[in-house]
Amino acid sequence: MHSLFPTQCVLQDTFASQSAFPYRISHYPSNREPAKSSQTRLFSAWSAVDDVKSKANALSDEAQKEISKASAAAQRKTGQIELYSAKFYAVATFGGLVACGVTHTAMTPLDLVKCRRQVDSKMYKGNFEAWGKIGRAEGLRGIFTGWAPTFFGYSAQGAFKYGGYEFFKKFYSDLAGQDAAYRYKTPLYLAASASAELIADVALCPFEAVKVRMQTTIPPFASSTFGGISIITGKEGTAGLYKGLYPLWGRQIPYTMMKFASFETIVEAIYGYMPRNKSDYGTGVQTGVSFAGGYLAGILCAIVSHPADVMVSKLNANRQPGEAFGAAMGRIYKDIGFPGLWNGLVIRIIMIGTLTSLQWGIYDSFKVFMGLPTTGGAAPPPKQTANL
Repeated sequence: MHSLFPTQCVLQDTFASQSAFPYRISHYPSNREPAKSSQTRLFSAWSAVDDVKSKANALSDEAQKEISKASAAAQRKTGQIELYSAKFYAVATFGGLVACGVTHTAMTPLDLVKCRRQVDSKMYKGNFEAWGKIGRAEGLRGIFTGWAPTFFGYSAQGAFKYGGYEFFKKFYSDLAGQDAAYRYKTPLYLAASASAELIADVALCPFEAVKVRMQTTIPPFASSTFGGISIITGKEGTAGLYKGLYPLWGRQIPYTMMKFASFETIVEAIYGYMPRNKSDYGTGVQTGVSFAGGYLAGILCAIVSHPADVMVSKLNANRQPGEAFGAAMGRIYKDIGFPGLWNGLVIRIIMIGTLTSLQWGIYDSFKVFMGLPTTGGAAPPPKQTANL
């Protein structure tokens, strides 16, 4: 009787010549792509991102090389710039001009809304609503209403502010002596910045008067900066350009004192927390510290100077011809009350924080470009050893 199952002989004859792996790896088709190539096809987006990153890094490196070349060429042309020399003050003056003129002009759309809301808090509910309304009515040009007097005025102010601060800081330090200057450095920073701003505001005031009137009258009372100056002087004389000087001093001097003194203190504190001395770090790190210190200082500046900023806007917009300064301030305060002095504070914190950060970054970057150290992080004076 035949078995239902194969015998041992049948199994051996059938499978003895067979291999469990009949094909060797070498027998695979020769046109098969390596694993790496197939992986590249599957994740081609990753390689595209890497390409963009590498190209961006290459462009950044190339730009850095060009900046370094330009910096070296500028330093060869000007020669070695000694601290507190005439060339040093010229660099500080021009650096302040660029830093303040460019940044304030870039912030014109924010400043426009801030000024209009200070004069009439019900005019707009928010910044985006304001820009939308202005843009639909006047186009992009309307959103930048007042940019020209802003540029002229704050360029002049920045030149006197930064150049003057460096001058008065050295002047008062020499008067006090090395040890006393370090011991009382914060009062020295306050005095130097106040002295510089006192002069800078005289240069700013005529342009500020034109700017505020252009931004708070709809349509603007003048189409150009010097046309606005002519209109004001024609109606009110030269005094009309300076009727906001006292409140401008009231706004700008505390602002600048806080701006410079807090910046110097914050930067010194940042370097104090870092493991090495300021001189051990490269220009990139030092400029980054300037940006950070500038933004923190700007927040304090905005809070301290905001009530006076509101009053400046109100006085330039609503002060009656021949009205006494004190009487005008009293009338305005009666209308708006204490809460009205803080209209637009949030937007001003954003604006001034950004402004101050950019200004210190630009100013110190220009100083580095010209071969000078960044501002702040003062080291203590060398200890004097007693004569034996």
